Amino acid sequence: MAAPTLRVCALYPGLMNIYADRGNIAVLRARCEWRGLGFSLESSGLGERLDAERHDLLYIGGGQDRDQILVAEDMVATKREALHAAAARGAVVLAVCGGYQLLGTSYQLGERKLAGVGLVDLWTVREPGPRLIGNCAIEADLGTGPRVIAGFENHGGRTHLGSSERPLGRVLKGHGNNARDGLEGVRRANVIGTYLHGPLLPKNVWLADRLIELALGVELEPLDDTMEDAAHLSARRAAGL
Repeated sequence: MAAPTLRVCALYPGLMNIYADRGNIAVLRARCEWRGLGFSLESSGLGERLDAERHDLLYIGGGQDRDQILVAEDMVATKREALHAAAARGAVVLAVCGGYQLLGTSYQLGERKLAGVGLVDLWTVREPGPRLIGNCAIEADLGTGPRVIAGFENHGGRTHLGSSERPLGRVLKGHGNNARDGLEGVRRANVIGTYLHGPLLPKNVWLADRLIELALGVELEPLDDTMEDAAHLSARRAAGL
């Protein structure tokens, strides 16, 4: 029996890639190839339609305000229905920072209100006050018990979850969604959003493995992660754990 292939689609990689987001794709590829799994990567940019059946994992990173405005408008116009259909059949959607903000219903930027794709019930507001910046660590459970996710956050928007939504995790160190409620990110089934980057997956390879498992419906064999574990511990120490 042939090994399965993880089919990944990067959304707007030319515009939403300011936090070393390509590193997340590189880790997914390496974790698959080291286990003999197939890996394929496609992209979908401005004006391009998305095939809801074609991909196991869809990824969108962070971008600057100007680029995020372009992406927000295009996602609603060309990809919203396909993203909902892909999520409904169990595809993994991973959105980081600016991409995370666009998963919800809206992002208020001063007098301008950007519509999100509505995959989850959350909204983001650029409120007065300093940006939320620094190393951050959260405790999350993706079905295998509580684990720490460590990374770096840098966002001016404050994100608020609707009453029916679950956070990705609870803040151990750092600011999280809005520096008030102690929550970070969002998770609804296989749709995951987070402010943690730097990039995210090289610092947390257990999370990369879990995303692969969720996307393919498999259980992965462990790898020798001596170096990767050291990187994770370094990120935890940077956050104050």
